[in-house]
Amino acid sequence: MTENAILAAGIRKNYGEKRALDGFDLAVPKGAVYGLLGPNGAGKTTAVRILTTLVRLDGGRAEVAGIDVATRPRQVRRRIGLAGQHAALDEVLTGRQNLRMFGRLYHLGKKRAAARADELLERFDLVEAADKGVKEYSGGMRRRLDLAASMILAPDILFLDEPTTGLDPRGRNEVWEAVRALVAQGTTVLLTTQYLDEADQLADHIAVLDRGRVIADDTPDALKRLIGGDRIEVVVRDPATLPATAAVVARVASTEPHIDETAARVHAPVTDRVAALTEVARTLQDDGIAVEDIGLRRPTLDEVFLRLTGHTADEEEKKKA
Repeated sequence: MTENAILAAGIRKNYGEKRALDGFDLAVPKGAVYGLLGPNGAGKTTAVRILTTLVRLDGGRAEVAGIDVATRPRQVRRRIGLAGQHAALDEVLTGRQNLRMFGRLYHLGKKRAAARADELLERFDLVEAADKGVKEYSGGMRRRLDLAASMILAPDILFLDEPTTGLDPRGRNEVWEAVRALVAQGTTVLLTTQYLDEADQLADHIAVLDRGRVIADDTPDALKRLIGGDRIEVVVRDPATLPATAAVVARVASTEPHIDETAARVHAPVTDRVAALTEVARTLQDDGIAVEDIGLRRPTLDEVFLRLTGHTADEEEKKKA
């Protein structure tokens, strides 16, 4: 247990007749960034709330930083930070005032709260905006300030529940850099997100949750290998050349390729990726087949999500909208 920052075994949680968690298991090593993915209603937020002592479990056992969350919740709270889906900031106050306020709420003395606020403003690159009202902050700056507030007590473990929801690409990148900086200093992070590229960017390990249970748990690359390795893709200029292109790809890949007539595309899995790409490109040129695009492609986490849960993450986002 001492090797794991977070340990969950057989957790169950019901809300009336609805079972949110049904035997939820998780083991997060110290110093890792662990992604928790799953469709809406899979139980991600419930799991985070239980592990952060905000909700009591109905069955099973959970430890955070080696401390039982059910019997010693106060001790757990002293070791963790939590940034929820919505920034918990006072927009009337400045960034510096917000952090000092959180410091006082965590029972730091006035001087220590002020010093800690200055440390965190420096760490999260918010010094220039420190004395501006939070209402003037961009989305990315607000999120970074919220992360700073969650780090007031320098927690060993940080829970991030969909930290970049609603942010533009620049804001998301700012938050990603802040998270990477925290991890570099030894913080363990449990991340729930609907953005699969975010999990791919940040997480060392990913658990896929569906219907209250973990249905897959591995590194991003290992999960991608579940649905095969590299693929070669060819988009032709003239759809009439699709059959001839497919014949070339089939010969090189030694497997029947898939033909997408709508996209004028042929693709197939390959083993020796560079040799396959070179051979297909040379043969198509020799045969006079005009190509719009050709390249190698690896499976994405979205394809893993589709294979494991039966739908893509984009479909989940449409349901939310």
